[in-house]
Amino acid sequence: MDNMEGDGHNQTLVSEFILLGLTDNHKLNILFFNIILLMYFVTIIGNVGMIILICCCTKLHNPMYFFLGNLSFSDLCYSSVITPKLMTNLCSGQKMISFKGCVSQLFFFALFVGAECFLVTVMSYDRYVAICNPLLYAVIMSQTLRVKLVGAAYSGGILTSIIHTSCTFSMTFCGSNKVNHFFCDIPPLLKLSCTNTFISELFMFLLSSTLGGLSATVIMFSYTKIISAILRMQSPEGRQKAFSTCSSHLLVVSLFFGTAIFQYARPISSYSVQKDKVISLIYTVVIPMLNPIIYSLRNAHVKDAFISVIDITTLCK
Repeated sequence: MDNMEGDGHNQTLVSEFILLGLTDNHKLNILFFNIILLMYFVTIIGNVGMIILICCCTKLHNPMYFFLGNLSFSDLCYSSVITPKLMTNLCSGQKMISFKGCVSQLFFFALFVGAECFLVTVMSYDRYVAICNPLLYAVIMSQTLRVKLVGAAYSGGILTSIIHTSCTFSMTFCGSNKVNHFFCDIPPLLKLSCTNTFISELFMFLLSSTLGGLSATVIMFSYTKIISAILRMQSPEGRQKAFSTCSSHLLVVSLFFGTAIFQYARPISSYSVQKDKVISLIYTVVIPMLNPIIYSLRNAHVKDAFISVIDITTLCK
């Protein structure tokens, strides 16, 4: 910590933080470490495997899987920003993180979470075009548009990350440096600030609510049109195929937005430490692991591509 003179007395500025983690119980920490290590391993294998499968299998070279590959990349990145440090904390008890390290962790976490929010929104639009305008799908969802949409998603993630990180660390931290969380998240950091956080809280709350509301509006509009189109289909097989292409995305949207809105689209003063740690574990560790599993188990094309890769690998041996 550094000393600073102000208002006639010295203040101690925070130069590093202590992440208190999930629990102080050593046996529970070991148990959590083993569970999270297994889940992180599945996350890496699942998301990297999905990216490789989409890149290598020509059957998956279409807009839907282009977006899915970017979703897997985003899942892998934002989980990797948090999970290794969490496992180090659980295993070795090394809870210190530098001020710059804390800033970096929050920035990249917010970047990839923001990008994921926009990506799942783009994917809902993709499904809308595929089902409501199937004959024009390839024309509308051209490679140029796909790249622009993904670029816009990551640009939006960068912008929101800069805003959230700037608002959080524009505060002065001159008291306790103990963050009652397992990573540098916004709510527990703001609680450590020795300056008034009302304006920053209000601004971030409005930003999160606005972006979440816009994304939810696009998703609801898309699926209203999709459901209407499915109900008008005469063929039961056509309805089943259309529903199967959307069910995985709907499940991913429900998991992601359900936890994110509960966590961030509410006032900081209403946060409960233990409850929020559980919610944070879900969207930093569990959801990135589940997404590739959901898409691989509920998507016939992905399963067929995986089987084809296995068959080719077997023949090569």
